Amino acid sequence: MDSVPAQTHQGFEEAGAASASHLTSTTSLPTKVESRTAVMEALEDIVYGSVAGIVGKYIEYPFDTVKVRLQSQPDHLPLRYTGPLDCFGQSIRADGFLGLYRGITAPLVGAALENSSLFFFERIGRGLIYSSGFAPRDSELSLSALWFTGGFSGAFTSLILTPVELVKCKIQVPDEPGGNGAGARRAPLKPIPVIKEIFRHEGLRGFWHGQLGTLIREAGGCAAWFGSKETTSKWFREGNERALLKRGGSQDDILASRERALPLWQQAIAGASAGMSYNFLFFPADTVKSRMQTSPIGGGENGGPGGEGMAKKNTFGQEARALWKQAGIKGFYRGCGITVLRSAPSSAFIFMVYDGLKKYFPMA
Repeated sequence: MDSVPAQTHQGFEEAGAASASHLTSTTSLPTKVESRTAVMEALEDIVYGSVAGIVGKYIEYPFDTVKVRLQSQPDHLPLRYTGPLDCFGQSIRADGFLGLYRGITAPLVGAALENSSLFFFERIGRGLIYSSGFAPRDSELSLSALWFTGGFSGAFTSLILTPVELVKCKIQVPDEPGGNGAGARRAPLKPIPVIKEIFRHEGLRGFWHGQLGTLIREAGGCAAWFGSKETTSKWFREGNERALLKRGGSQDDILASRERALPLWQQAIAGASAGMSYNFLFFPADTVKSRMQTSPIGGGENGGPGGEGMAKKNTFGQEARALWKQAGIKGFYRGCGITVLRSAPSSAFIFMVYDGLKKYFPMA
């Protein structure tokens, strides 16, 4: 056998080294890419969720102000507002239309935190389902799993949201309870003084007053929010595929249609159904929470962080029983109609903005 020239040996060695180098780089590449993709997707959730939340909050805030004022009417005084239209009228006559946006700074921050947290924790919930082996990684989650991830997301978000909701509710309700049946008018409040006052009277723990109500609303409501959106979207997608088959579409056309976003009007309806489900199903818990969070700071004149001289605040159960005794089941649904109404366009825009930003300006 002829000997292999030294030059060829060198060529083999160089080729082997290059091949080893290539194998090393390709085996390490997916880990780096996956890590970077996960970070960028998390960043998308935070940034685009915040933008979508702010857009939705500007749409819904006047209606939210009316809702809180209807919910928080004290049980020991005659009702000040006979309904949403009366509340709108009285509020506009007293403060003008911009008065309905009173205290929007804290809710804008809250909306950004809420929606970014919801989308972020929902992604974590999906990851937990895949990593635990309940669903193959390359498969779509079932609708029941999507409802679970929504509830998971809402439970964690409630911890972030309760302090923001507390400050918002204090600002939105313009009157202190008084003996004249209408309450004593006070100067508009601003977020920083309210935060300082809560901390001075009730300490750090006071910012989570009403946490149970927020937890029930967010965990149950967000399960309905994500679940309803995905359920409605799936229903539309299946209908679109059937229509495509009737028009003579092929299997390739069906697969291609699944890669495309739904038409805007279908996205809007899916988002609107999500918002309406979120607000209607757990509205009584939100009513009790609002009543708890609009009670006087400190519960009395001489309250302090240590609780000395401070009137005892009602628990969630005590507040619910007081409301039942005063107004029955109707009391738990004060402001429900206007809340469900405003949630339709708000949630539609939130999902459309979020999905649109992810599609047209992807970070990952």
